[in-house]
Amino acid sequence: MYMAYGWPQVIPLEQGHCPSSQRIIYLKVINRLLLVVSPSHLELWSSSQYKVRLGKYKRDPASVEREGENLQAVWSPDAKLIAVITSSFFLHIFKVQFSDKRVQIGGKQPSGLFLASISLLLSEQVPFAGKGLGVSNIVSDNKHMLVGLSNGSLYGISWKAEFFGAFQLDHCPHNRNEESALSHSCNGLAPGGGLGGFVSNHNITRNSAITQLELYIQMRLLFVLYSDGQLTSCSVSKKGLKQAELIKAEKMLGSGDAVCASIASDQKILAVGTRRGVVDLYDLAESASLFRTVSLYDWGYTVDDTGAVSCIAWTPDNSAFAVGWKLRGLTVWSVSGCRLMSTIRQIGLSSVSSPTVKSNQDCKYEPLMGGTSLSQWDEHGYRLYAIEEGSLERILEFSFGKCCLSRGVSGMTYVRQVIYGEDRLLVVQSEDTDELKILHLNLPVSYISKNWPVQHVASSKDGMYLAVAGAHGLILYDMRLKKWRVFGDVTQEQKIQCKGLLWLGKIVVVCNYVDFSNTYELLFYPRYHLDQSSLLCRKPLLAKPMVMDVYQDYILVTYHPFDVHIFHVKLVGELTPSSTPDLQYENSQS
Repeated sequence: MYMAYGWPQVIPLEQGHCPSSQRIIYLKVINRLLLVVSPSHLELWSSSQYKVRLGKYKRDPASVEREGENLQAVWSPDAKLIAVITSSFFLHIFKVQFSDKRVQIGGKQPSGLFLASISLLLSEQVPFAGKGLGVSNIVSDNKHMLVGLSNGSLYGISWKAEFFGAFQLDHCPHNRNEESALSHSCNGLAPGGGLGGFVSNHNITRNSAITQLELYIQMRLLFVLYSDGQLTSCSVSKKGLKQAELIKAEKMLGSGDAVCASIASDQKILAVGTRRGVVDLYDLAESASLFRTVSLYDWGYTVDDTGAVSCIAWTPDNSAFAVGWKLRGLTVWSVSGCRLMSTIRQIGLSSVSSPTVKSNQDCKYEPLMGGTSLSQWDEHGYRLYAIEEGSLERILEFSFGKCCLSRGVSGMTYVRQVIYGEDRLLVVQSEDTDELKILHLNLPVSYISKNWPVQHVASSKDGMYLAVAGAHGLILYDMRLKKWRVFGDVTQEQKIQCKGLLWLGKIVVVCNYVDFSNTYELLFYPRYHLDQSSLLCRKPLLAKPMVMDVYQDYILVTYHPFDVHIFHVKLVGELTPSSTPDLQYENSQS
């Protein structure tokens, strides 16, 4: 589960050449890099431990006047190319290259960041220019792009700026009776006759404009959203967007008032934002059936307050999603429908404890009061970037923590409630007054600067010791002494890539990934010393574990698809710095 903490930070953006459209058009995170595309320029920021602008490209006023403002953009999956379509229908392809010049942040630790250059590779007018058409967003795979047009057709372009022409996507029946009568209408796309041609070989087509495309490569699905609120699910060939003519309309989704959509690829869930201000969740693994609807109605807000949904962004693990509205605010929900964070003040309908907002109350300090146009999570789920509607000056950055496991598979409940952020722990402490306080534990700079971000945290059963692992190694924290314990030998620390943490009494158990052999193993360290000389045992694993848990002297390890192994651990001798105990294990059950 996710929890927001602290005040939102601000990333300042450069100002362009007086654009007529007061909005950022594109926001995307790839490989710890944040790309921002404005109407007249592009900026590349680091999305890692340090917020630094690494590169930019600013179009001159003559170029903007001649070829129009940036209208739509897409970043290639390998983060090397950026495609932009301007308002005068010019295609710009930019190349991103990193130099050898390292960014100096300050202090003794290197930042690992390098300055980047964004250069224009080509500028070419697209074949459908001058036809009075509008364009949707752009989707892409490694070699091809696809854009929707306002006449209801799709247009294919390669990353080499090859134009493949337009294809008309046919109308898909709403129900079985219509499908029986019009079975020919979902046969797919009819290739146009040459560049810029729009011809269909079927009788029934849609005339509504395409406003959004959402590509799901893993399931070979393309979702097409129209200006009239209809959402169509289409199948894509095995070769992806290279064979756009083989895209077939399969079924209609939603209630006809969709305005945006976003896919949780790992969970196979489609989130659809509507004009009613609610979000519908569809299970793509179960014939795209509707299984949940979330809204702010229970908190006293209707579509008159928030407007329609403007954007949806899933966390990297697909367990939560952020929803922005056109007129006001941003909210984060879990897949189960729990509201985790909201910038909108809670007023409530019937709750006595809910504060009531007076008509004259000053709301100027509420973030995103003017609505949310774009949102995007970082690659670890610790930061949510959001842009206010009509804003060109800044990006708001919300910090999030993740909750540690409070109850294991075995049913054991942990005393200590811990939330971990990218570089800190937030320990929940209960007071005698029944009030909860959160203690911020900043990780040692010497460790987190080299191993950012925090990836795994485990609390001992009594809650007195915490184990924390970043990109490499691990460190321990003693709640009583308020001290950190680290590896004395940094080379040993860097050899550990932790994929899971457990406490077995006074022993910390590390699931380690061995890079050179592509294998996994369990490492057993005593809590009083982190060093190779103190390693109690090393146990090889069959594969990458799905779930691990501890119950008394037993360790449970599960492998895909659901192979369960239970090990009984015995410690011979006393576990003290002055002794050398022997740790033994045996397979209890598999």
